Amino acid sequence: MYNTLLTATTATEGSMLTTILSFAPILLMLVLFYFFLIRPQQKKEKKATDMRNSIEVGDGITTIGGIVGRVISIKEDTFVLETGADRTKMRFKRWAIQEVEKLNLDAASDSTDAK
Repeated sequence: MYNTLLTATTATEGSMLTTILSFAPILLMLVLFYFFLIRPQQKKEKKATDMRNSIEVGDGITTIGGIVGRVISIKEDTFVLETGADRTKMRFKRWAIQEVEKLNLDAASDSTDAK
């Protein structure tokens, strides 16, 4: 009788171990997906959000549609972009910013000092 209980307990532990080991590859895949897909995408989105929130008047902007110009005013979630020789003004949402070129005041003052 004692031997039968010992065998049943060992069989239960063995099947439990087999069940845990069968889920190990799935758990490993989830961990790999997190570190190779989800985490880098979150970092990229955070960097883009920080870039969009750091725009200032005078910065050069390229929109996701390819429009290039200078920021002339900023409101909560929109900004006005001045573009072209005729100084056309257009209003855009912040999420439409693809790239920001910061205005470098030191370089601008150096070039005027040289003249």
